[in-house]
Amino acid sequence: MSLERSIAIDGPAGSGKSTVARMLARALGYRYVSTGDLYRALALEILRQGADPYDEGSVVEVAKSVSVSVEPAPDGAQRTMVEGEDVTALIRSAQVDSIVSPVSVYPAVRAHMVKLQRAIAEDADVVMDGRDIGTVVLAESRCKFYLTASPGERAARRQRDYAAQGRQVGLNEVREEIAQRDMIDSTRRVSPLTVAPDAIVIDCTAMSPTEVVAAMMQVVGGADACSTQL
Repeated sequence: MSLERSIAIDGPAGSGKSTVARMLARALGYRYVSTGDLYRALALEILRQGADPYDEGSVVEVAKSVSVSVEPAPDGAQRTMVEGEDVTALIRSAQVDSIVSPVSVYPAVRAHMVKLQRAIAEDADVVMDGRDIGTVVLAESRCKFYLTASPGERAARRQRDYAAQGRQVGLNEVREEIAQRDMIDSTRRVSPLTVAPDAIVIDCTAMSPTEVVAAMMQVVGGADACSTQL
């Protein structure tokens, strides 16, 4: 088990990275870790405590005082915990969605979360997805992927995700939400969303998750070659 052996998957909202990461982890027998769920758990606690998500001091105080963690689930996904409570379903709410980006921009928050994420990867071989995995959290990884897709396809995927959760959201609203999320993620002061220099970039606009995983599996065995475009 090492940070080098673990696999990093980055990409913007709606790129399909979580679905692909779960499937790849299952195929390899690795643990799946969604770092975004840790930030969602913090956002949920911010809401519960009535803290201001736009006040850096308040957010950092909550981040350092509350216990958030992730555990492997029997189906290969993960359970997200806050102070021992399973909040996996609760962190998918519209309220959490609305503040998770601003909550995640603060340097002290990201430093705290990165420490937690690296500790997980030091304990088990993981397939970890997020927005700064290949560039920061698993910078030592020998195999990094960056998933992307057209804005229209990403919005359509996210809309389907919402529908599966019982949330009916218009496509234009989803497009605007994704554009705002992209702007925040790519311009934040610390660990912005960017492509690691040694990452394989996969444009999966016209690919199914199964096809993406198959492409990844072709290169995982030769991780030292993970530096081209698919």
